[in-house]
Amino acid sequence: MTLRKLISSLKPLDIQGPLDREITDVVCDSRQARPGVLFVAVRGVAVDAHRFIPQVVEAGAAAVVCEQLPDLPDPDVTFVRVENATVALALLAGEWYGHPSEHLKLVGVTGTNGKTTIATLLYELMQSLGHKTGLLSTVKNVIDRTEQPAAQTTPDHLTLNRLLRQMVDAGCEYAFMEVSSHACAQHRIDGVHWAGGIFTNLTQDHLDYHKTMQEYLRAKQMFFDSLPTEAFALTNLDDRNGPIMVQNTRARRYTYSLRRMADFKTRVVEERIDGMTLDFGGTPTEVLLTGRFNAQNLTAVYAAAVLLGVDPHQAAVKMSTLLPADGRFQTIAMPGGVTAIVDYAHTPDALANVLDTIVELLRGKKGNIITVCGCGGNRDATKRPVMAHTAAVRSQRVILTSDNPRNEDPDAILRDMEAGLTDDDRKHTIKITDRTEAIRTAVMMAQPGDVVLVAGKGHETYQEINGVKHHFDDREKLRELIDKR
Repeated sequence: MTLRKLISSLKPLDIQGPLDREITDVVCDSRQARPGVLFVAVRGVAVDAHRFIPQVVEAGAAAVVCEQLPDLPDPDVTFVRVENATVALALLAGEWYGHPSEHLKLVGVTGTNGKTTIATLLYELMQSLGHKTGLLSTVKNVIDRTEQPAAQTTPDHLTLNRLLRQMVDAGCEYAFMEVSSHACAQHRIDGVHWAGGIFTNLTQDHLDYHKTMQEYLRAKQMFFDSLPTEAFALTNLDDRNGPIMVQNTRARRYTYSLRRMADFKTRVVEERIDGMTLDFGGTPTEVLLTGRFNAQNLTAVYAAAVLLGVDPHQAAVKMSTLLPADGRFQTIAMPGGVTAIVDYAHTPDALANVLDTIVELLRGKKGNIITVCGCGGNRDATKRPVMAHTAAVRSQRVILTSDNPRNEDPDAILRDMEAGLTDDDRKHTIKITDRTEAIRTAVMMAQPGDVVLVAGKGHETYQEINGVKHHFDDREKLRELIDKR
């Protein structure tokens, strides 16, 4: 592709050099620079790629898009100066891969909790109806039936468009994608064409990055502001931020709820440890997920399917076949009448939702809740004391332990969590830094009828310590204990 065509969607402030150069690839990592590439110098959170322009030129790059020209531009390289290189990268990625989102019915899901569940279930539902479908999620990326590992909740600009192009080439008609607040703030989804957007909820998370809840909300809101008029904007009326999220959108607005009058309202008929009976607008359906937070998630799935053209009755019937996403309220039967639950809950609200569900399921029965939880390192520290107190007021026993400490001292993280405990909380809370030992202790404590909740990591199969990822799977640890109990 010629440089002239590639930059046709940009509004350059300055161009130095010819535009008839043939470009062989678009990169934003200087280590990938080679003859013929277009390098985009993005100012990142930790590193400003402008400092690598000399190395990129030395490697033979044909062109550079940047916000600041070098003092001595190389005559063999075309420099394109733009106002915002991050936005330019998004537009260039779309152009390079042929604007794949325009050839898909792409639906984004954003919010603090529920993104993975909703996106995954929509993927499964449309696949079961015979439609080739793609999925971009925290757990995995899927192109029709071919899975790829996921490194981020929402991929970077180039990876995103590459995956969408692969979906189009594979014949996918639909695609469902988690949209993180980081992706919105970093313009990773700029230039993407959407068929719809779904808002789940907004609770405290990522304040290490966004600094305030207002900035966090605004990042999410940017997604709905970007929806075209022909798209749908589906928002949760049971969250007070639901109406705010879509107040400026141009898209067609729809609402869903368990408690209020809405375009799509679901009634919870019965809850069980292994599922629920839900009434989707007059069609009672047995589903394999449990908890009111999952009832909300399933309502969003049902509503989005209908808005995409699925017959309402058919959509309701299909809900009964859907399985929970990996590591989301995943139950494991332990010996002696003990139930273990693994859940990704890593925010105070998500943890409260899971525990409230377990409390409700145990109501009137003999059984206690033993919760194992921690908090990640190098992330929002303000939620640590809240997480500990949230667990303590809803559990009979709590074990605070390591999550992914990353580059922080795990014991220091636990001390931050302890700060949120009252004197009464401390009476039934202990600290065990080693996560394996914490899980083992919880299972050993459990009596018939008890529920052991292991929260925070869910689907993850690693524990990151001092920047190194070690294999660790909460579900494996629990299954290993079955033979030893």
